[in-house]
Amino acid sequence: MNLTIIGCTGSFPGPLSPASCYLVSAHDGERTWRILLDLGNGALGTAQRYMDLEDIDAVFLSHLHPDHCMDLCGLHVAVRWHPDGWSKGRIPVWGPAATADRMATAYGLELDPGMHEEFDFHNWTDRESVKLGPFTITPYAVRHPVDEAYAMRVEATEPGPRGSVTKILTYSGDTDSCDALIEAAQDSDMFLCEAAYHEGRDDAIEGIHLTGKRAGAAATKANVSRLLLTHLPVWNDSVRTVEEARETYSGGLAVAVAGVSYVV
Repeated sequence: MNLTIIGCTGSFPGPLSPASCYLVSAHDGERTWRILLDLGNGALGTAQRYMDLEDIDAVFLSHLHPDHCMDLCGLHVAVRWHPDGWSKGRIPVWGPAATADRMATAYGLELDPGMHEEFDFHNWTDRESVKLGPFTITPYAVRHPVDEAYAMRVEATEPGPRGSVTKILTYSGDTDSCDALIEAAQDSDMFLCEAAYHEGRDDAIEGIHLTGKRAGAAATKANVSRLLLTHLPVWNDSVRTVEEARETYSGGLAVAVAGVSYVV
């Protein structure tokens, strides 16, 4: 399983990165499958550096803040108005129950048909897994001030020289500390975890985001192999974020960088 950072800047796009969007790919023995975890503002353009848009097998949305979903509007245009037609049919989209209506409203469409002709919308059910190609994606309801916010546990089973191998990537979405985040990340090979806040500046704010220290503590409790910090706003110091995380986590540690790919 491979992870490519399309966008990782927190809350709005920055000068070096779009907002949240992560390309995850895996091979099932016949072909490579490609899914997007979130599609925040600015991400759709950058995504085209790494894939043809018609190769998107599905989009999985953690929640409906614009920095995690708004470029679905641009993808709607690409599907609907491609002058040569769109050859792959409707793109499956998993997200909160309000996803289809929210996207239609954002684009100024009537709710019926809205974007249903371009996307095959599915609603998340907490801890109910979705299977797609080599992937199994399980959502966990986490702690963020919206109606629905989810962390995603992504398991990919791929053929290897000694039989099939399963690797686990957990993406926190946006969340403060909670038990569900630990359960989602348990024994993951990579934990892609937000760290939007700094200790001493934001740590008194409850129920919105993690600090590096909180992210590190979650990674330790979940026994993850590697921690990749993401969703840092433009005003955060990445070195400070890593130092905070190192106080509570001793494993492999880095900050996500747009354009970098990782083997999970």
